[in-house]
Amino acid sequence: MTDVDVLVVGGGPVGLYTAIRARLSGLTAAVVEPRPGPVDKACGEGLMPGAVVALAAVGVDPAGMPLRGFRYADGRREVVHRLRGPAGRGVRRTVLSAALAERAEALGVQRVTARVESVDERGCTVAAAGVTASWLLGCDGLHSTVRRLAGLESPRPAGDRFGLRRHYRIAPWTDLVEVHWGRSVEAYVTPVAEDLVGVALLGPRGTGFDDALRQVPGLADRVADAEPDGPVRGAGPLRQRTRRRSAGRVLLAGDASGYVDALTGEGMRVGFAQADAAVEAAASGDVRAYEREWARRTRDFRVITGGLVAAATSPARRAIVPTAAALPGVYGGIVERLAR
Repeated sequence: MTDVDVLVVGGGPVGLYTAIRARLSGLTAAVVEPRPGPVDKACGEGLMPGAVVALAAVGVDPAGMPLRGFRYADGRREVVHRLRGPAGRGVRRTVLSAALAERAEALGVQRVTARVESVDERGCTVAAAGVTASWLLGCDGLHSTVRRLAGLESPRPAGDRFGLRRHYRIAPWTDLVEVHWGRSVEAYVTPVAEDLVGVALLGPRGTGFDDALRQVPGLADRVADAEPDGPVRGAGPLRQRTRRRSAGRVLLAGDASGYVDALTGEGMRVGFAQADAAVEAAASGDVRAYEREWARRTRDFRVITGGLVAAATSPARRAIVPTAAALPGVYGGIVERLAR
């Protein structure tokens, strides 16, 4: 006998979204997460329009600021693309997590405060953290315990990149996601409230926040007198690979299932799409369909982000903004494709 149909490991946004989607599909669900309250982490906090649509479809509408496009700048040139369709939204990570947790609780998702230390699959059930389920969905992030326990990890490639984020108490000066290209880092600016802006930095191992911010003098000057809101948070290495996305009755979704980089800012949209496919596979019992759907729903992200990261970590880095400025139609087309 099972306790629930779906056991979700990981209480971040993708994990909570997965549990909500399971309940809306008629499945019972529980979420295992050792940390209390809204789970915070270093991320850019920009939701692409497709992510906003996905959240609305499950009854979640977090407060935030509209994001109407992207601006790339390198101190000499810039290129702006305003979205042709609906806006995205800048949402503080804790606000998003709290909104998803409230919806999950209202739908009857069980919450288990525990740490997963083993995954025990027996016949048609799988157990972890004292809960037995028909399916276990690992949504526990970049350094997924479920991925390791299920034997799905792949060796990490060289050239790891890391992310850092700090909030500043300052009124947003733009309704765009700004991406400032420094010598070795990219600085993301995302408005998340009427008096709060998030600055996320992506760069190589050993990157320090203040030193990296100085690579973008205009941005550093703008936030110099603003009060930091909370500590600098870090995440990485960003690149994660998996041998597969499933093993027996265990499925991986979100960052746990493999991740390229945060450079294109669509992690949540892709994570929610993976969660939809994982729940569909659990409901139908067709794991092979999940492998196919995972590949299909992440293809644009993997190809476009992988290509951009390759350029960003090569001598071609200096040409990224000039090329985008010279080919605004191509730049806009890529933004539109990733925004869906």
